[in-house]
Amino acid sequence: MTKRVLSQLVVSAASLSLTAAFAPSGLTNIAHLSSNNHLATRISAPLSSSANSDEVIDADIIALSTNPTLNLTPEGYGFSSPISRVMKESGKSGYYRAKSSESVVDVMGKIGKNEVALVFDEENDKELMGIFTDFDFIRLSTEQARARTEEESATFMAAPVSSFMTTADKLICVEPTSTASQAVAIMTNNNVRHTVLVDKCGPNFSFVPGTSVNGVVSMEALLRLIQSDNRLSYDKLSQKFPGLANKPIEQMREELKSQANALANNEETAKKDIIRVGTAILGAGSIALYATQSAWLSSHAELAMIAIFLLGYIGIIFEEVFEFNKAAVALLMSTGLWVTYADFYGESTGIASANVLEQLKEQLAEVSDICFFLLAASAIVEVVDAHQGFKVVTNLITTKSKKGLFWVIGFLTFFLSAILNNLTVTIVMVSLLRKLVPNDDDRRLFGAMVVVAANAGGVWTPIGDVTTTMLWINNNLSTIPTVTELFLPSLVCLVASLFFLVNNIEEDSSLAESTLPPPSPLAPRGQVVFWTGIASLLAVPVFAELTGLPPYLAMLTGLGAIWTMTDIIHMDDEEEEMKVPAALSKLDTSGILFFLGILMSIGVLDKSGLLKELAQFLNDNLPNQDIIATVIGIASALIDNVPLVAATMGMYDLADYGTDDKLWQLIALCAGTGGSILIIGSASGVALMGLEKVDFLWYAKNVSVGAAVGYFAGIAAYLAQNAILSGALLGGSV
Repeated sequence: MTKRVLSQLVVSAASLSLTAAFAPSGLTNIAHLSSNNHLATRISAPLSSSANSDEVIDADIIALSTNPTLNLTPEGYGFSSPISRVMKESGKSGYYRAKSSESVVDVMGKIGKNEVALVFDEENDKELMGIFTDFDFIRLSTEQARARTEEESATFMAAPVSSFMTTADKLICVEPTSTASQAVAIMTNNNVRHTVLVDKCGPNFSFVPGTSVNGVVSMEALLRLIQSDNRLSYDKLSQKFPGLANKPIEQMREELKSQANALANNEETAKKDIIRVGTAILGAGSIALYATQSAWLSSHAELAMIAIFLLGYIGIIFEEVFEFNKAAVALLMSTGLWVTYADFYGESTGIASANVLEQLKEQLAEVSDICFFLLAASAIVEVVDAHQGFKVVTNLITTKSKKGLFWVIGFLTFFLSAILNNLTVTIVMVSLLRKLVPNDDDRRLFGAMVVVAANAGGVWTPIGDVTTTMLWINNNLSTIPTVTELFLPSLVCLVASLFFLVNNIEEDSSLAESTLPPPSPLAPRGQVVFWTGIASLLAVPVFAELTGLPPYLAMLTGLGAIWTMTDIIHMDDEEEEMKVPAALSKLDTSGILFFLGILMSIGVLDKSGLLKELAQFLNDNLPNQDIIATVIGIASALIDNVPLVAATMGMYDLADYGTDDKLWQLIALCAGTGGSILIIGSASGVALMGLEKVDFLWYAKNVSVGAAVGYFAGIAAYLAQNAILSGALLGGSV
């Protein structure tokens, strides 16, 4: 072999690596690259056990894996990697499983990064009908551009994906034992970027109907693996041929180093590096402090607990900045506080006493009540949504006036969040708004209104908002007084905010462009599930009042009932999407663990007496409980209202402020509605940030004042109502 050919081999290998690493689409025409460098000629190779033995494949790149003189990577790596290894290294199936009836817009929203959609028959979910890739979307967009009206253009995105997919008879397949070079050759020859992985291909690598699909192999995944493996052979190549001119490998490495240095100078990278280093130092220091049983901890345990709580809270508030999941921060904060309290606080001797262990069990029992309640309630709502139960609600929406719709959605959200949790209602209503309100700016304002309405509606029932639920479960509030005495202030809060915010809405004809289908009756099964789910939720306070048992037991009973009922309804169905296990898999488990960590943290502050000291400080420095509750509500705009309410429950004793005391009702109202003032103040607001990409400053500029108007109007309404009921305004008792 001549030095010229070897030199061209090195240049080609380097070009392949750089192209695979930096090409935007991940697609490289390997055959063209190889032929330009005269690396190999067309060869005959049986690429599949089912291929014709005399078939000639345009597979220049196969030479790199079949010729031991050229192949510098070990067998089973680089171009000789079997497809089974390619799939294992990628760590995913490479496709989203779509039903033939799903709309294009829904499928596009569910396809993950570097994935395609495999479309399966609606009736027989094992029958592959075709594939939907970016090329199919480009074809759709081309046809959409020819539409004569906006209405006609919108129908393309709402059309079933089966109308624009590449049908199964045109699919190209590979087998697990095929090599990467063979897969590249197959895709290059057929001008495709994706091929399906099956156990057995048909003639000419065709897909055989009824064959089970094991995954989708993309050109990008192939080249990424080949490039990674080839990197291992560069040193070997340089050592074998030290006289190679221009040292292309070293040059490439220097270029990569320069690019890495340029990346390190990026502000975002610098921020992340600072966070990483700071976290590592803080973690190492904390571990050393506890592992050495530091005397400082024993003498400053109270200060250490406050510092842990503040650091944890900063991590939770600035979750988006630090990119730490708030559930993880809450759990670490909880552990740190309990270890400090058990081993170093007061008269502790370095190991948890029997009294501390008993306190830990009591706190865990209290927190478990709330976690199980949320788990069961969320599962019930998921099951109802899976059966399209909310069509009962959406069928009632017919207005084409934007301001009229603003009021309708507001009141609908208000009453729905009273019987469902406000986070779930926010998610459902924002999903609905995507079909009703096509304009992005309008939809952000509608979504912000949903947050205000959901938080206001969740206040006046024990199951509507997690903070009211916490107070109810802890016996600070009872059912009937909560509903009767907090309904009017919550309604005033909503109406005042809507009056202010509706002025930002400009009437036009955009609602005529909505994609919401015409009202249609809900199937009998859906109606049964919907009303059973609603009955299960509404029966919770009744069950608790009649039996005296904890509310979470009533919610778990409702979940068990709807679980059994859906199992009976779908007894002969193979589809699992409509059953409770599928609903449980969709639940926000990290959110429940966040509540666990927060409430356990607040619990240890209560057990240590720190919250009592805070309560005494507020009593000494603020004139009355009304102002204290108002301040707590304003604080909940910046800080999550769950720990605020939990802290308040520990600050004031039920012996001093009994069930349904004015203080507890005002705290429920303020903490629930105050979180609407800023978008980070409630779970509903945080959900809106994720769903509609609403940022903090936009919300503060366009919504915060309106939310604050409603907040103070609600407080005023409650104080006036309380004064009337107590007879203060009538000059006597009622």
